[in-house]
Amino acid sequence: MAKHSEHTLAGLLGLSDQSSRKSHYPELLLQLEEVERERNRYKWLFEHATYGIFQSCMGGGFRAVNPALASMLGYASADELLSCNSAETDSLFLGGSQEVQRIRAELLQKNIVRGYETRLLCKDGKPLHVLMNILHKNDEPGVLEGFVADISERKKSQDRLERLNQELEQRVAERTRELQLSNEDLQQQIIQRKQMEVDLRHARDAAEEANRSKDKYLAAASHDLLQPLNAARLLMSTLRERQLPSAEQYLLERAHMALEGAEDLLADLLDIARLDQAAITPSLAVCSIDELFRSLASEFEPVAEAAGLQLHMIPSSAHAYTDCHLLVRILRNFLSNACRYTPAGRIVLGARRCGAELRLEVWDTGLGIAQDQQRKIFEEFNQLGSNHTSGRKGVGLGLAIVERIATILDARISLRSTVGRGSCFSVTVPLSTATRSRPSVQQLNPIAAHSLAGLRVLVIDNEPAILHSMGALLSQWQCDVVLATDYHGALEALEGQGVDVIVVDLHLDNGITGLQVVAQLREHFARHIPAVLITADYTDQEQALRKQLQIPLLTKPVRPGKLRAILSQQLQTKT
Repeated sequence: MAKHSEHTLAGLLGLSDQSSRKSHYPELLLQLEEVERERNRYKWLFEHATYGIFQSCMGGGFRAVNPALASMLGYASADELLSCNSAETDSLFLGGSQEVQRIRAELLQKNIVRGYETRLLCKDGKPLHVLMNILHKNDEPGVLEGFVADISERKKSQDRLERLNQELEQRVAERTRELQLSNEDLQQQIIQRKQMEVDLRHARDAAEEANRSKDKYLAAASHDLLQPLNAARLLMSTLRERQLPSAEQYLLERAHMALEGAEDLLADLLDIARLDQAAITPSLAVCSIDELFRSLASEFEPVAEAAGLQLHMIPSSAHAYTDCHLLVRILRNFLSNACRYTPAGRIVLGARRCGAELRLEVWDTGLGIAQDQQRKIFEEFNQLGSNHTSGRKGVGLGLAIVERIATILDARISLRSTVGRGSCFSVTVPLSTATRSRPSVQQLNPIAAHSLAGLRVLVIDNEPAILHSMGALLSQWQCDVVLATDYHGALEALEGQGVDVIVVDLHLDNGITGLQVVAQLREHFARHIPAVLITADYTDQEQALRKQLQIPLLTKPVRPGKLRAILSQQLQTKT
């Protein structure tokens, strides 16, 4: 039995007999060589690995360490590390024996510890951050193998990143605080701005209310002022047409010029206020330039003749598309200035076609205006100069009003002037190719010298002073004058007889308008009675009804020459 066992063991080792040795020996040699090569390869890897490798006992103490681990911990060789830490491995861990016990407990439970970060103590006493994988070998109980990687640079990077992150968080916190403070300051500014806007709105509303109150007061005051001025104008005109001693005539002329100055100033102030408040809205229509020129010529021929000037009007067949009433006011100002500042010679009123536009011009042979003064004369209270030919200076608002009216009409004002030779003021408006069936302004032919004798005129006004002043003037013109304060008073005064023309104030008592009275009288007499409307209200709010009734408008204070021209036109129509 023992002999059989020996033969069996010899057979397993390939030594049972000669033939067996010959057949298994080469294979054994190959296996031994393979084992040796494998051992040498592991030995080479162990000695030349870039990461640390160690083998230790579970109870403590190193069995082997590679050079990389020794170099990592600051030792000159693996033998130096083994000689310094042959008994205990606990001293290498900064966590000491407690940390080692935790590692051992986890190894006994799981046989492996992966990605364990810790700090090992170097030879110089400095800590080294490492990452370890530790394996409990099952084929060798109590033996541990560990693989160690130096992560100190990574930890430094992490620490640096953490510091940067902390610094960034601090900067973010500081910046956030700054933004919060800025936001709070901005919100405070917004609150203050809103309060300022509220205050400004209140101030604006108060200013607008004050402006409206001023306008209402100015309108009421102007009406009250214009009423006595109108009465004074009519009485003074009546006296001027009478033969008086030279001394009294001189005083009357001086009083007349002073009154005209007050009238012009008041009218200009009212116009400026209305234009600045945008209270004027243009009423655009086709306007006959020939009729407009004839109306202006009828009005200014006596003025020019009194100043020793010739007024020449160039007829025109052109039509403009504009507000005829506002355009007349511009040209009236040009003509008034020309008469006032032309010592001798003539004034020419004409029109030129310029493509799709029409330029209306007023030429004079007056004093002229220096180049550096041509812009200034359009400013408020800036007069053309002291060398005016009439006995009355301007108030310096006329051209400022002209410029504002031109802005409303979207028209262009221009001036050409040579000192000592004269000036040309012009306004450019759109040219219209259409014609109109009814005149837009009352056509006044220059027949002011026509006798008004026998013309029966009904005067209706609720102001006794104006009523009697108008009656005195018309009576001096040899008119048959009938005076009344309202519709019923007119019927009583007429005593059933007819009337040739009605001169009526716009605003009568009890909210009744002169237009209503004219309509009632026309209905009563069953015919179209010519009428002239007089008012101190420059707004012409009843414009639509007035045009429908075909009644021309005169504003207070009434200029006798213009009134006479209109009445002469009515007389011509009658005859």
